[in-house]
Amino acid sequence: MDKDRKKLIFHAIYWIIGLIIIFGLPHLWLSLQTEVIPYGQFKDLVKQGRILKITIDQSEIKGLLYKGPAVELPDIKEKLKKLTSTDQAGDLDTLMGRRAVSFQELAQQLNSKINPPGQVILFRSTRVEDPKLVETLDQYGVDYSGLQEGFLGQLVWGTLLPILFWVGLWFLLMRSMGRPGAGLLSIGKSKAKVAMEKDTGVRFSDVAGCEEAKEELAEVVEFLKEPQKYEALGAKIPKGVLLLGPPGTGKTLLAKALAGEAGVPFYSISGSEFVEMFVGVGAARVRDLFSQAKTNAPCIIFIDEIDAIGKFRSAGMIAGGHEEREQTLNQLLVEMDGFEPNIGVILLAATNRPEVLDPALLRPGRFDRQVVLDAPDARGREAILEVHSKGKPLAPGVSLKDIAMRTPGFSGADLANVMNEAALLAAREKNSQITQAHLEAAVEKILAGPERKSRHLGDKERRRVAYHEAGHALVAFYCPNAMPVAKISIIPRGRAALGYTLQLPEEEQFLITKNEILDKICVSLGGRAAESEILGEISSGAQNDLEMATEMARGMVCRFGMSEKIGPYALSRETSPYLRQQFAPQQIEAMGPELASEVDGEVRRILAEQDARAKDIIGRHKEILGRVADKLLAQEVMSAEEFRVIIEKNTNETGGKDGS
Repeated sequence: MDKDRKKLIFHAIYWIIGLIIIFGLPHLWLSLQTEVIPYGQFKDLVKQGRILKITIDQSEIKGLLYKGPAVELPDIKEKLKKLTSTDQAGDLDTLMGRRAVSFQELAQQLNSKINPPGQVILFRSTRVEDPKLVETLDQYGVDYSGLQEGFLGQLVWGTLLPILFWVGLWFLLMRSMGRPGAGLLSIGKSKAKVAMEKDTGVRFSDVAGCEEAKEELAEVVEFLKEPQKYEALGAKIPKGVLLLGPPGTGKTLLAKALAGEAGVPFYSISGSEFVEMFVGVGAARVRDLFSQAKTNAPCIIFIDEIDAIGKFRSAGMIAGGHEEREQTLNQLLVEMDGFEPNIGVILLAATNRPEVLDPALLRPGRFDRQVVLDAPDARGREAILEVHSKGKPLAPGVSLKDIAMRTPGFSGADLANVMNEAALLAAREKNSQITQAHLEAAVEKILAGPERKSRHLGDKERRRVAYHEAGHALVAFYCPNAMPVAKISIIPRGRAALGYTLQLPEEEQFLITKNEILDKICVSLGGRAAESEILGEISSGAQNDLEMATEMARGMVCRFGMSEKIGPYALSRETSPYLRQQFAPQQIEAMGPELASEVDGEVRRILAEQDARAKDIIGRHKEILGRVADKLLAQEVMSAEEFRVIIEKNTNETGGKDGS
């Protein structure tokens, strides 16, 4: 908005307020000094002779009322007669007819002539249709006159002020509708936020654990800053870059870093902001967004969660089903690579569901590059922890490398949460530095939930939990391909966990073998086996262990082809690679009843074999199991070193694992 328009708006508002003050304050002041009386009381006062003078208009009766002693009424009326007959008051009838405030002047003059003053007041009463009113006033000698509002008053109050009010209201509404993203008339305007270099506060140095992705985007920044270097070789800048990866891996953070590094206009918008309840709004917003971008080229457009508008278009759809979303997608496809080229406009998008995107959106010429941001490896996690430890006082001896090894599968957001939780724990304990213990406690809190020491278990249940967790640890120790035990605890955590056994890999692992899966299943069933062998019966505490074991066994058969009976046959497929865990349920392909029966039989066989194997390990090492459970009952938490000491003291083996 330019200065002249702002000045015009200021003057318009100033004059409207001024008119309201000029015409409204006198009436407000007069109403505060006037006593309101009912019409019936007014008739009684007329008969008592206390009404001195009145004017009658179409809706009200106004005048002077004497509230003093009745014996002085004749004297008061005489003084009023003299005042209204002298020249000094002027034509009071005319004055009163023009402005009711003249009663105030009469009251002031009468009160100055009587003692005590203030006995003559102004009053008003609502007029009632009374044919005998004039007769009554004549009978009791009341001075009355009719009042008709002048032409100027009717013009101002009846015409000008209402017009000014509605014109001013309409002006303000039109002004608000003219702002981007506000009002009904601007519903088709883009809601993208424009950020320049100084606005994001994030650089590539603030992003860690995704070096390859940073290199891909750094090339885009370099092209924007030095285009002649690439144009000399005939290279063209990518029209679109799609960031793929699980939630929390830094897609949006990397986009912010790109905005901070590029130094060009950066339009940021979410995919859901294109869609409204009105038909055609999404396509209009796409057109408006690219129109703005073209006028500010070179620039970058970032669409977060693009799967909200870029989903696969189905054929033979019922009319109106997803027509609005598809219109938005069609407009986006045209803007990215249509008849009219977008020179200098780069589209950056992020999603964790690439499998649902339309193939026309993913083809070269629209999204030329697809950059994958996966969960970081150990070195990446350590670098991310170092980034998020800036500004946090770490105690001497803190090893971020150890924390990185304790957090396999953690995303960048998870690691940022670890550092924040550790800082909160240190503050809660009133420590000035974050120690290794705080970081380890933060990792456990995120993995298993917060400790619930207020949940008191009975002695019988507590003993069962101790044997259950000791069973997991013992089976893990004697399974050659299982991850080492790092910690055992019988302190309740989270919503349902009454205890847990923490296992950590010795090195980074990206593949898993058949024997490793079998050992995982055996360890999962170890707690249940310990309950069965030692306590004589199983409990519902093994529910989650049984679910995990079943999912792993079904994955072996249906996904990995690790069943000799079924063979190399994929019976399930990955539906969402970035929104699932390793053994999450998959979409099962259609199969005949005989094959389904064989699959179920193989799953049951694997579970039965590993359950028997776990029970065999428990049966051969009951003494060790009892000592581990007793120590857990005594101190609730056991470290890997304490567990290893018990093993070494109670077995003739030297720490090696057998092949049980």
